[in-house]
Amino acid sequence: MKGNNKNVSDVLILSKNDAVNEDIKLDFTVMKKAALILRAVNHKLRQSIIKLLEDNGQLTVTEIYVKLRLEQSVASQHLAILRRAGIVKTNREGKYIYYSLNKPRISEITHLVGDLTAA
Repeated sequence: MKGNNKNVSDVLILSKNDAVNEDIKLDFTVMKKAALILRAVNHKLRQSIIKLLEDNGQLTVTEIYVKLRLEQSVASQHLAILRRAGIVKTNREGKYIYYSLNKPRISEITHLVGDLTAA
């Protein structure tokens, strides 16, 4: 299986201590992916796109760049980042691609951030 081979340097095992009764496996690949996801939502323009999609349900890239007064290429680049992070999903209808929020994924991210900040 491609992609499942981890380098020794990709995972770090932290040994037991008094507060934790088990070893902690720190997977840098997973952490890097999580950082990229959080970075995707930590941008004003992408937050504006998320808000716009929340308010309108689903929109084409044309509708998004017109409403936000952006260049088409800028809107497309930011939508690609949100799509790679799983924050938006697409639905093709004929020649149009509609973007909408992936609410289950956003809920997962929100819960993860809540767990991290509660500690």
